[in-house]
Amino acid sequence: MAYDQLKLDNQLCFRLYAASRLITQAYRPHLERIGVTYPQYLVLMVLWESDSLPVNDIAKRLSLETNTVTPLIQRMEREGLVTRTKGKVDNRQTIVALTPRAQRLEEEAADIPNCMLDLLCKNGVKKDSVFGMLPMLDDLIGHLKK
Repeated sequence: MAYDQLKLDNQLCFRLYAASRLITQAYRPHLERIGVTYPQYLVLMVLWESDSLPVNDIAKRLSLETNTVTPLIQRMEREGLVTRTKGKVDNRQTIVALTPRAQRLEEEAADIPNCMLDLLCKNGVKKDSVFGMLPMLDDLIGHLKK
């Protein structure tokens, strides 16, 4: 190979991609237990923090485009997890709210973060390392969003 910097093992992007895929895969059994996909779980977490939000706000919070979030929310509506209504102030806005079913799921999902932390620790990751990564990743994300 002529360029060492092009080796896959030298790429930050590949490490982040591989870690993201493995973490998402580890979430799968916990999310199947409550009947949602990982993207749906992310939307639910946003709405559990603050219910009845415009689609734009949800997309922004998840660092996604509105046209990516809209089909996901439509599917969640069909599955009885959210409702969509027109905004009262601006009828061009679509407001997404949790259904009673999705509100109940919050309690069922409450143990998922601890289950994931336990899994990481069982695989040799130190709890301090996990929490130490969060500010570093926040810093990286913040710089890339500029």
